[in-house]
Amino acid sequence: MGLVDDLHRAREAYERREWVAAYRALADLDDTHLRADDFAALAVTAFLLGRRNDCYQAFQRAYQAELDGGDTLGAVRAAYWLALTLWLGGEATIGSGWLARGDRLLGGVEGDVVERGYLLHLATLGHVAEGEFAEAAATAPGVTEYGRRFSDPDLTATGLHCEGRMTIFSGRVADGLRLLDEAMVSVLAGEVSPILSGMIYCSSVEACQQISDFGRMSEWTHALANWCDSQPGLVAFTGQCAVHRGQLMRLHGAYRDAIDELEHAAGRYAAAGGSPAVGQAHYECGEALRISGEHHAAEAAYAEAAGHGHPAQPGRALLWLARGRPDAASAAIHRVLAEVRDPVHRSQILPAGVDVLAAVGELDDAASLADELRGFGSAFGCTALRAAGEYATASVAVAAGDGEKALAAARNAADGWSRLSAPYEVARCRVLIGRALRLLGDADSAVADLDEARRAFASLGAAPAEHDVAELLGDARAPGGLSPREIEVLRLVAVGNSNPEIAAALVLSEKTVARHLSNIFAKLDVGSRTAAAAFAFRHHLV
Repeated sequence: MGLVDDLHRAREAYERREWVAAYRALADLDDTHLRADDFAALAVTAFLLGRRNDCYQAFQRAYQAELDGGDTLGAVRAAYWLALTLWLGGEATIGSGWLARGDRLLGGVEGDVVERGYLLHLATLGHVAEGEFAEAAATAPGVTEYGRRFSDPDLTATGLHCEGRMTIFSGRVADGLRLLDEAMVSVLAGEVSPILSGMIYCSSVEACQQISDFGRMSEWTHALANWCDSQPGLVAFTGQCAVHRGQLMRLHGAYRDAIDELEHAAGRYAAAGGSPAVGQAHYECGEALRISGEHHAAEAAYAEAAGHGHPAQPGRALLWLARGRPDAASAAIHRVLAEVRDPVHRSQILPAGVDVLAAVGELDDAASLADELRGFGSAFGCTALRAAGEYATASVAVAAGDGEKALAAARNAADGWSRLSAPYEVARCRVLIGRALRLLGDADSAVADLDEARRAFASLGAAPAEHDVAELLGDARAPGGLSPREIEVLRLVAVGNSNPEIAAALVLSEKTVARHLSNIFAKLDVGSRTAAAAFAFRHHLV
């Protein structure tokens, strides 16, 4: 009776998605008393708790139990889950071996069965992994059809999701998003099994990020966070959730919080035994560090991203441009643009491409890229891409001396970024507005916009951008290379104010004050507030 009760409690915990309790209960039971579906449940809980080796072993036990029981289709299903979880864990070769084994078993089964749909799903994912988007687009509808014909929620949702991703990659973004939303309805209703639910959540958010649909990305990231939080002990998918939160924090100008969240994501991946997506966490961290002016740390983050198989461009090209290496930045951008042809990934590179090529004087190429980006903005229908296209147009127009065109485009861009609560991007637009006004002879209005941009950059801790605006305003030659905001902080330090007092006086967070003080110490090559104060008095800053 005790064994029956223990099994019953374990199965109930699994059904309630109490993964820690279910895992402990199932792992403590004698293997000889577990059925194939119990091994499968143990494998699922192990995967969700980040215990990958235990997951693989349990799915192998489920596979063998199905074979021993004469259930070939059950064994095929176990082979599917082994291949899928191994692929998710970055072990593609072993996973492909299990897919081949499943195919072999299914070859001996007559008639059409739902398991053929599951192996078709794996084939579709395989095409995506190889960059064979046309082939994936051809097989994905078959997955959905199997799901609907056999009333299988898992297959229906994954098929719709794959169709949606491939439709977006073809450039039909609105149609693709409708398919993604339809798949998410089943996930939100709790109709889809947990591993596939996590996959669809994360992939949907990634799809929104890739096309700069930040409104939808924010909604799905919030839903993903709630899904993760509702399952105590969950490790799988929490790293990617943290990456997406970090991306949104960066959009909204919270760079230090974004860096902390992204480093947390990388830690989650490490705790789970690694992930192919860990490179993305390092790349996003590099972006936040670059904007903050922490160039050495940004270079290290991009190197980590590349080391984990994630492209370090175009962020690294922008970093090289900021560090005085325009030729290297231009060469990298031209290479990447030649390699990346699909509209989704290309739309992510074009804004940086325009920034680099306009800065190095390649205006014809920059103008062509700006037109292409505007076309994607119209086709995709996403506010951020439209704003990026307008900004790119304004940037090229300023470089070409066309003040009227630049002013109209920069104001359109500022309006779009304002609606997305993206303060750094709005400030960049203000810079272009100021430069356009100068071209049109309205110097006083130009100064007002440039000064507004400088204050915004200072409040965000975007030191390189703040310094560039200061140069435009003609006051960048401060002692020690200090920015205007850093001079304000140093003056208050020199007269004896504490960090909390400085934060209150300048309406900043204490964390931001501490970061400014760290930058001041580094620029002045001093190690104490006293030495910094002495510098201020020596250079008549107080």
